[in-house]
Amino acid sequence: MNKLLAWGAVLLWCVLIFSLSAQPAAVSNELSKGVTEAMIEHAEKVVPDGELNIGRLNHIVRKNAHFFLYLILGILVLNALRQSGKKGKGAYALALLISVLYSMTDEFHQLYVAGRGAHVRDVLIDSAGVVVGLGGYFIICWVWNRRE
Repeated sequence: MNKLLAWGAVLLWCVLIFSLSAQPAAVSNELSKGVTEAMIEHAEKVVPDGELNIGRLNHIVRKNAHFFLYLILGILVLNALRQSGKKGKGAYALALLISVLYSMTDEFHQLYVAGRGAHVRDVLIDSAGVVVGLGGYFIICWVWNRRE
C-alpha cells in the first residue's frame, strides 16, 4: 500500500507540473505576476521605501517555481523508489535520472504550448532543484539514523 501511495504522489506531482506547463504563456505569466505582486505587497510592509522591480522579481519567482517543483519531484521519486525496495546510491541516481528526464520531456512539451518554448536553462534549474531535494533527503536520513 505504501508503494502505491508513493507512486501515486509522484504521478499527481507530475500531473501538476504538466498542467502548469500546459498553460499558455500569457496565463502562466499572470499566475506568477499575481504571486509576485503578493510578495511585493508583503515586502513593502517590511521595507516601505524599498524599490522593487516587478518584472525582475517576477522572473525570479518563475525560476524559483521551477526549482521548487523539481526539488519536490526528486524527493517524491526517491521515496517511491525506496518504497519499491531500491536502496543506496542506486536509488538516488535513479531518482535523479527519472526527475531530469521528466524535466526534459516537460520542456519539449512546452514547444507545443502557445507562447512557450523549451529552454536548456530551465532543465538546469530543474536539475539543481532535484539535486538539492535529494541532498536534503540524504542529510535528513543521515541525521535521523545517527540519532538512533
